[in-house]
Amino acid sequence: MLQLKKLRGPTWLAAALAAASLAGCSKAVVLNPAGDIAAQQGNLVVTATVLMLIVIVPVILLTLLFAWKYRQGNTDAEYDPDWHHSTSLELVIWSVPLMIIIALGALTWIATHKLDPYRPLDRIDAQRALAADVKPLEVQVVAMDWKWLFFYPEQGIATVNEVAAPVDRPILFKLTATSTMNAFYVPDLAGMIYAMPGMQTELNAIINKPGVFHGLASHYSGPGFSGMTFKFHGLSDAEFAQWVDKAKTEGKPLDKTTYLQLAKPSQRDPVQRFSTVETGLYGKVLNRCVEDGQMCMHDMMAIDALGGEAFVKANGLTLPQDVCTAGNAPQILAALQPGLALPEAPIQQ
Repeated sequence: MLQLKKLRGPTWLAAALAAASLAGCSKAVVLNPAGDIAAQQGNLVVTATVLMLIVIVPVILLTLLFAWKYRQGNTDAEYDPDWHHSTSLELVIWSVPLMIIIALGALTWIATHKLDPYRPLDRIDAQRALAADVKPLEVQVVAMDWKWLFFYPEQGIATVNEVAAPVDRPILFKLTATSTMNAFYVPDLAGMIYAMPGMQTELNAIINKPGVFHGLASHYSGPGFSGMTFKFHGLSDAEFAQWVDKAKTEGKPLDKTTYLQLAKPSQRDPVQRFSTVETGLYGKVLNRCVEDGQMCMHDMMAIDALGGEAFVKANGLTLPQDVCTAGNAPQILAALQPGLALPEAPIQQ
């Protein structure tokens, strides 16, 4: 009876740990996602793990075997104090890990290019190819403090902390941020992708199952980080059309003034919908010139590419020494644009 009492504590502890482990793996989203890109990434994790277990499992088994065979008191175990080298053993010890490293390197190189987030999709899933004339749904994403803003340029709407897409239709995410670098992550959809102020990153993905999926910010960005989550809705074409109509019916216009209020730091914001979006607003967010008097980054880069201050003076403009300020931005652009078209500056990626 005394022995049972002694075992009860460790037994219950082991059972609790096992239950917690099973509960934590019950969903296993990374290994059982709803999108093809995430599924390929999950398969890559499994394949790499199996390859590494080729070394780990034999080492564990041999460790247990040696501990048992050469245990204290076992007089049947061979003892050879003069043994120091085995060519066969050395070949196994070095060749097997070398082959695994080569296999992992080749697998990683192929997957890095195949699963490049900038690469357009070429299939719906493992069984269905993607038709060449299918146009991806473009979603422009802005990571704010501490909320997510989504623009739908094709539909002319915007949302906060809610995003939706039709099932089996490719999605092209274009991402930027307002102030702090962050990371956009929907585990069921694809791997995480960073969003940075003044720069644009891209993510191509697809959702293959209807449902509501969890999205989050996976890069710490301050006190509101834990509440910076959103819902991703996988919908049929008809349901997506209804979702867009609901935003257009119930939402309010999103203009520059509304955006500047929205950009102020806030935590755990509810879902918001906007029926219309001011033309070019995402471009101004990306180029950090939403506020009046700010020179857009692409204009500034275009002037710099043409020679900067020397270019401005060559065009007969009398300007202050520092030509890249918010104060003189309207003067520069007003003087240059009527008679001179600035070249399009590349978006920073």
